[in-house]
Amino acid sequence: MSKEKAEPTADGRRLRSERSRQIILDAMLALIEEGNLVPTAQQVADRAGVGIRSVFRHFSDMENLFAAADEQSREWYFSLFSGGDRRGTLKKRIRHAAERHANGYEAIWNTILSTQAQMWRYELLRKNYAHYQRGLRNDLDDWLPELKTLSRSSRDAVDAIASFEMWHRLREYQGLSKKQSVVIIVDLLTELVPAS
Repeated sequence: MSKEKAEPTADGRRLRSERSRQIILDAMLALIEEGNLVPTAQQVADRAGVGIRSVFRHFSDMENLFAAADEQSREWYFSLFSGGDRRGTLKKRIRHAAERHANGYEAIWNTILSTQAQMWRYELLRKNYAHYQRGLRNDLDDWLPELKTLSRSSRDAVDAIASFEMWHRLREYQGLSKKQSVVIIVDLLTELVPAS
């Protein structure tokens, strides 16, 4: 077989393999987004329209599949929280930061719950979740430079108030609307963060 004939065949196989891998990743993310927080390999395979062997040909195990899904979505996750108008009075910036975080949490609600449900099982998810928490803390520092003047315990309280866990409690367990929840977060942060 000539080199010219072998290369297109290899390229075609590689492209099919990449497409198959992407279909599996998309199926996994769609299942989680729809509320299946811990999809099985068989559910992912069924959704992707491939055999279960194909799932494990592309991903050695479920942890590897979750890691690839996280990696694919990471930039989008960060974009949900970055940006926004970070100028103005402290009160205005607190409100904008709370609204930005609220929008981000609402957009990836099931993804966060899925990660939390499986952190006990996969060390990589624990590491990634901790990384995202540090990113959110740094983002709040950018929104509110006044946080640098807080005591350690007050700063930790800010992180707790601004966390997904707090948001989830207000929305899910206390049954509050998005608007009501933002008001509570803003009020609590305003009490803690001193105007310079």
